[in-house]
Amino acid sequence: MTDKVLTANRLTDGIAVWLDAGGTWNEKLQEALVARHAEAVAALEAIGKRDFSANLVVDVNVVEVEEVNGQLRPLRLRERIRAAGPSMDYAAGYPSADPAFIAA
Repeated sequence: MTDKVLTANRLTDGIAVWLDAGGTWNEKLQEALVARHAEAVAALEAIGKRDFSANLVVDVNVVEVEEVNGQLRPLRLRERIRAAGPSMDYAAGYPSADPAFIAA
């Protein structure tokens, strides 16, 4: 089974967030809780549904990741962009993503 993490967008500002081991929605993919078996994935899905129902997050998804050189990297391009930031200069405080992280 491929490793998975839970991601969403914070309802208050739309920022991409990742569920960490403490049950907190965190802006850093590298701090995400990694599910490595079906029961852990089911637990992530339940937490996502709960927090969506509580209006904490929207667009909740379990996404596949791999570990590359000690760093988590989503398999899908969309999730790599969400994790690394915009692919172009966007606004103050939001630097563009590292092209090497985005590359397939």
